[in-house]
Amino acid sequence: MFQNRAEALALALPAAVFAAMVFLLPVAILLSEGFRLEGAWTLSAYGDFFSGTLNRTVFIRTFKLGLEVTAVSAVIGYAAAFVIVNLPPKGKGRMIGLITLPLMISPVARTYAWIVILGRTGIVNKVVTGMGFSGEPLRLLFTETAVFIGLLQLFLPLMILSLVSALENMPKDAIPAARVLGANWFQVFWKVILPLTREGLVVGGTLVFTGSLTAYITPAVLGGSKVLMLETLLYQQVSVANNFVSASVIAFMLIVMSFAANILLKRLATARNKR
Repeated sequence: MFQNRAEALALALPAAVFAAMVFLLPVAILLSEGFRLEGAWTLSAYGDFFSGTLNRTVFIRTFKLGLEVTAVSAVIGYAAAFVIVNLPPKGKGRMIGLITLPLMISPVARTYAWIVILGRTGIVNKVVTGMGFSGEPLRLLFTETAVFIGLLQLFLPLMILSLVSALENMPKDAIPAARVLGANWFQVFWKVILPLTREGLVVGGTLVFTGSLTAYITPAVLGGSKVLMLETLLYQQVSVANNFVSASVIAFMLIVMSFAANILLKRLATARNKR
């Protein structure tokens, strides 16, 4: 397509410069705030951040919920994807359409729908009190459970779509061959399906985990100030406390955790494949 490499690089240079100016440079400036104090380069801002009990609690909660949402998404995603790939073409297309449909709806609308479901006068509490399981409405909103449910519903389609694609690319005779050789269903999954679909799991796990870490609307609406996450704490530090140093620390941690999750998933998948 191009006569030489220099010509290709010259054509890509304007786009690279534009991306660096509007994305990389602002991010670099923001992140550098966490390493500078009174003109000197230091890590004291990170020590100050983790010295606070609230900050440590928020960090652990964010990391824990990210892992939980990713793990549950993987379990549900494999089950749903396995059913979908074995449907007739027409049924498969309809199921993919239903899974894709929530992605076309604003996360704000999808999150506020859970207020109707989990509120004191919501559907769940009406069923619970109506059937006599509780004498008064349960406190479901502004809990870690509510945030977990909201994040799971928000990002589960991404995991399912990633695993559907991976399962469709898997050899059709792999599972029947393993069954004929005497493998039970657990062995089939662990030794056949999981290694052959590891790329889909890496992609889906990265999307779900990083999405759970960085989502703002869902934790803010369903968790409020009682269930702070790193992203809601970041908003408070910028908008309320005007503390850009602490905000820079949080932003840096979110970026590092996102990249670390992707690298770890890739290495686990590679190690599993070598074994």
